[in-house]
Amino acid sequence: MITHVVMFTLADSDDVAEAVQRLEAMSGQIPGLAHITAGADQNRGPAAHDVVLVTRHEDAAALQAYAEHPVHQEVIAWLKPRWTQRAVVDTEDLAF
Repeated sequence: MITHVVMFTLADSDDVAEAVQRLEAMSGQIPGLAHITAGADQNRGPAAHDVVLVTRHEDAAALQAYAEHPVHQEVIAWLKPRWTQRAVVDTEDLAF
């Protein structure tokens, strides 16, 4: 399994709830996407991001297919102009 973690800082905090909703709405729509969860930050510290996304994929090919899938691309098209920072980690070593 590949775990894909993305953290976003958004320009407008009013977009956080909709971002979480749009990310989680991908559940069940993309083959090879085994698990997805998203949430809003509760920390509010100087190193914090506003939103986190965690997805699990069957393998690297499934992660690539997810990245290219039209449902994912639609969410990215909405998010990209709203984020000011983004951090990504993909790992095989994270266990749940």
